[in-house]
Amino acid sequence: MKFVKGSEREEKNFLSFKKGEVIFREGDLGTEMFVIQKGKVEVRKKIGAEEQVLSVLEKGDFFGEMAILEGMPRSATAIALEDTDCIVINEATFDNMIKENVEIAIRMLRKLSKNLRRTTELLDQIAGKTFTIPRSEVVKEENKQSPFVLKSLDWPDIKFYVKEEGLTLVGRKDPVTEIYPDIDLSNLDPQKSVSRRHAKLFIENDKLFIQEEIGTHNGTFINGKKLEKGIKYEVNPEDRVQFGLVVLIFEKE
Repeated sequence: MKFVKGSEREEKNFLSFKKGEVIFREGDLGTEMFVIQKGKVEVRKKIGAEEQVLSVLEKGDFFGEMAILEGMPRSATAIALEDTDCIVINEATFDNMIKENVEIAIRMLRKLSKNLRRTTELLDQIAGKTFTIPRSEVVKEENKQSPFVLKSLDWPDIKFYVKEEGLTLVGRKDPVTEIYPDIDLSNLDPQKSVSRRHAKLFIENDKLFIQEEIGTHNGTFINGKKLEKGIKYEVNPEDRVQFGLVVLIFEKE
């Protein structure tokens, strides 16, 4: 696959940026967003008299979408932290993506919400306030495990325990939108068929139930039967529960 320098274009809309190169600056006009194929990008924003780092993005992450959504100048500066290759998405392509894939729209909303919280936190720090907005990546107090367990079909030694109380989120971690599911299937899903927020598990009256999350793309199945969104289904011992392409076996220890 051929890449070009940041100042040039190609039919396939790929751009390449050298380490330290500014991809765009806060205040620039922009009608495109970017998806990182290789490398890292730092997003910075001027708050008060200083420029603050909002996030560091890696392969699979996207940025620059606010210029497309609002039609206004760039709200932050993006700099390549290392040699970086990106796919460039214009307004027409973006509209088609949103129409064809609901999960993209939901992920984008979550990212915008995260950016707003981060900006609010930085403003509070500048104003001298001491409170800190909780982050999902902060280590949480361990939840008590239930005897309900999901085992990998391909690697039986891999087990995932359902929390005894509350909801157990199943999905793939996504630092961009700060999604860190309780059961992270990233390592079992090289094809990335599992959505970031794929489904939730919960226990009622000593029974396990599953409900697919809104925006899930590749479906959830029990013994091959596809689940409908918004409806809870009981899971019984020895049932095969499939998230995208990842198949797990439910057992009660």
